[in-house]
Amino acid sequence: MKEEELKEATLLAAKVRRDVLAMLQHRGYGHIGGSLSLVELMADLYTKQLKHDPANPKWEERDRIVLSKGHAGPVMYSVLAERGFFPKEWLMMLNDGGTNLPSHTDRLKTPGVDATTGSLGQGTSEAAGIAQALALKGSDAHTYLIVGDGELNEGQCWEAFQFIAAKKLSNCIVFIDSNKKQLDGTTDEVLYGFDCVEKMKAFGFETQKVNGQNIAAIDAAIEAAKQNKSSANAIVLDTVKGAGVKYFETAVSNHSMKWNNDEINQATDEAIAALDAEIEGSEA
Repeated sequence: MKEEELKEATLLAAKVRRDVLAMLQHRGYGHIGGSLSLVELMADLYTKQLKHDPANPKWEERDRIVLSKGHAGPVMYSVLAERGFFPKEWLMMLNDGGTNLPSHTDRLKTPGVDATTGSLGQGTSEAAGIAQALALKGSDAHTYLIVGDGELNEGQCWEAFQFIAAKKLSNCIVFIDSNKKQLDGTTDEVLYGFDCVEKMKAFGFETQKVNGQNIAAIDAAIEAAKQNKSSANAIVLDTVKGAGVKYFETAVSNHSMKWNNDEINQATDEAIAALDAEIEGSEA
């Protein structure tokens, strides 16, 4: 990854993290943990790896993103706004009545969203179908499937993975956001107890594991996956729930939170101020 590319992606990551904090604080509640853990992935995709056109969201040659963990919509909306798919003012209308930005992503409402998701596991099947259709059409477009580690409790995920692997859909890159927590606790406490990398390998995926908060490492993994044309590809992102803001990283119940006390609002205000300063310094 070139230095200028990394600089651009790092700046975008700061803007997206700030936007996620601002929109959820304004809304008063939302899925903060799993949105922040995906910031670096989104920053790399939308600065370097993803073929997209904000002026033409339905461009036929675009790459597709399926955010199967649709409750992380805030991170998707933030990056789409920063890349110019829609006005940034929309972010403050998250989950309002009649909004274009519902709590879970909806392809019929939001420019730049390719798949309606939210019922966990279903996005995996959507991505499998999209990737198969693109392959049958002879398209060189990629499908990027983003799945939560808690979401892997759903059997539908593994049925879709089996299909992707059996069809050797190398054009579908599966990202597993391994932030180790879900709604009811840690993944180990709820229903994990297995090595995710080894399991994906056993299903037939060429599998890598990288630091999911390191943009350069993510980018190198994607480049390697794109070179592999002989099998399905998976990248396990070793991430931190609430990444980038210590208060949210260490909060016990950081899957979804409410902005209902001075402590959380102060922590959010301080984090936004720090990110604004970082952004201003980078753009100076």
